[in-house]
Amino acid sequence: MCKEQFMQEAVKAAIEGMNNNEGGPFGCVIVKDGKIIGRGNNRVTSTNDPTAHAEVNAIRDACKNLESFQLEGCEIYTSCEPCPMCLGAIYWARPDKVYYGSNQVDAANIGFDDQFIYDEIPLPYAERKIPFEQLGRQIALEPFKAWQEKEDKTHY
Repeated sequence: MCKEQFMQEAVKAAIEGMNNNEGGPFGCVIVKDGKIIGRGNNRVTSTNDPTAHAEVNAIRDACKNLESFQLEGCEIYTSCEPCPMCLGAIYWARPDKVYYGSNQVDAANIGFDDQFIYDEIPLPYAERKIPFEQLGRQIALEPFKAWQEKEDKTHY
């Protein structure tokens, strides 16, 4: 398959998921060595899970199939430019490259506008629409200390 065919598979996942009332019109496939190893579509409304975006679902599927928490050597084909959450998930998964179809403006034009998240990120915590307040730092540092001392940890 060529790159355009992989993108067509991502678009197909978006349309099928939407037509099955699983969620919004977003789809994603993950490719390694010329083969699709992960698929996902948006399932936010059908699972009542705001994190069930196409890219996150595809990453979970690919990692399960690879038996790895990393996507090195993989390419992601997603029907739309990733939102901030999916962008973070993609960076944590570390694929080699991402191809996207439609963009942020296209998504905003049909009611999926992520600009408010991008606007919130640089704000001081107290000025965000959802305020953030640090609490219990000393207690929360305990697992970090234990992690530093753990001899059999898996680095990532």
